[in-house]
Amino acid sequence: MIRVLVVDDQPLARAGISALVEAEPDLEVVGAAADGMEALRLVSELRPDVICLDIRMPLMDGIQVANRIAELDGPRPAILILTTFDIDDYVFRALEAGVAGFLLKDSEPDELVRAIRSIADGHGTLDRTLTRRIVDEYVHRRRLQPLDATAALKILTPRERDILLLLAQGMSNDEIAGTLVIEVATVKSHMARLLPKLGVRSRLQAVAWAYQNKVIAPS
Repeated sequence: MIRVLVVDDQPLARAGISALVEAEPDLEVVGAAADGMEALRLVSELRPDVICLDIRMPLMDGIQVANRIAELDGPRPAILILTTFDIDDYVFRALEAGVAGFLLKDSEPDELVRAIRSIADGHGTLDRTLTRRIVDEYVHRRRLQPLDATAALKILTPRERDILLLLAQGMSNDEIAGTLVIEVATVKSHMARLLPKLGVRSRLQAVAWAYQNKVIAPS
């Protein structure tokens, strides 16, 4: 069972998202919060697997919440950012905070359910159109500055380089495992070592890094 925390300052949005999640047999809403401060308290108390997090909220916005969660010790919940804005500065700050994915609030209900399951499994599969637009704009702004390509690729193993290239093509862990004919657990182990080597905290940051450093060329 995937434990979900819903965080949104609009009561109707909280109720709607919660109802969609609760309708699924493998998903459970363990709590709901109306602001960032309440969200952090519930994260500590309830230990959810996934947080559906609005960006713009009173007291503490979604970016601040994501940054605070990134500092927690031990297992941390995967964060799915829900936004009415497809491209804005909040989205890029969320990427820097290491969130697992983004979804527009006007997406279809089944997209939300798929996204929750995906990031809970560590796949990070999102709406590829939105993800690509985020990556393109992020690369254009050049705000992500981890290791440069030459330095980073020297410290990546051949298998880690293969996984990075497939990740940048939008593949999930399952798809990468199938392409390389290895176990999903092996992909996750390589990923856990790959991200720190690049100086990034999330799969989306790794994709942005790959495009920014021309490891993979935009199509």
